[in-house]
Amino acid sequence: IEEIDSITSEYTLKNNDIFAAAVSLNTGRIVYISDQAASILNCKREVFQNAKFVEFLSPQDVSVFHSFTTPYRLPSWSMCTGAESSPPDCMQEKSFFCRISGGKERAGDLQYLPFRMTPYLMKVQDSGHPEDHLCCLLLAERVHSGYDAPRIPTDKRVFTTTHTPTCVFQDVDERAVPLLGYLPQDLIGTAALLHLHPSDRQVMLGIHRKILQFGGQPFDHSSIRFCAHNGEYIILDTSWSSFVNPWSRKVSFVIG
Repeated sequence: IEEIDSITSEYTLKNNDIFAAAVSLNTGRIVYISDQAASILNCKREVFQNAKFVEFLSPQDVSVFHSFTTPYRLPSWSMCTGAESSPPDCMQEKSFFCRISGGKERAGDLQYLPFRMTPYLMKVQDSGHPEDHLCCLLLAERVHSGYDAPRIPTDKRVFTTTHTPTCVFQDVDERAVPLLGYLPQDLIGTAALLHLHPSDRQVMLGIHRKILQFGGQPFDHSSIRFCAHNGEYIILDTSWSSFVNPWSRKVSFVIG
């Protein structure tokens, strides 16, 4: 376990918003957590002792955490950090988002912060267990608003989403998180129209008709107002396309 500290320090020392944790895949308990976690989450280090990692997650994110950390889905840390592969490639591939809080005392006082989580599979041996056991090694990076300093430049405020033909979110690009304030799981499965300004819903229906009419051809469209997580509307310039199933000739999904 001591080695994990030196392995992950390359990431945690470079970035004040990252902490590392190793979670047993047998018990769900935290077997290691870096010192940065207590300061980032504004809590005492003792709260992590003998605790399960999911106890610190927002209840609506627990199932997301479990689905992304099932062992067969996890890339091996040794493979991702070997000579053949660079860690950023693996980080791009497997990251997900969860809200984490350091306080467990009074439910009313919990403040959940959003983190981008990058999980890896690792065998760990600690003093209590002579045999190796499988752990999920997590690199958790806090997500900040794209409009606070350092701001995301205007030309980089781009993200993609995919929708069903009935305009329900299927997938949301991670670049949307600091811009909209929603985590992908907050939007997936919800109707896109419900997040738009009421006056722009007719505009979206017009876009939708054009998508079906253009059948896979991309096109730009006028701006629409989207309600961000804090309740304020942001203006999105939109481009649209769709994927047409070559067998049925019908639109399978819409890309925004």
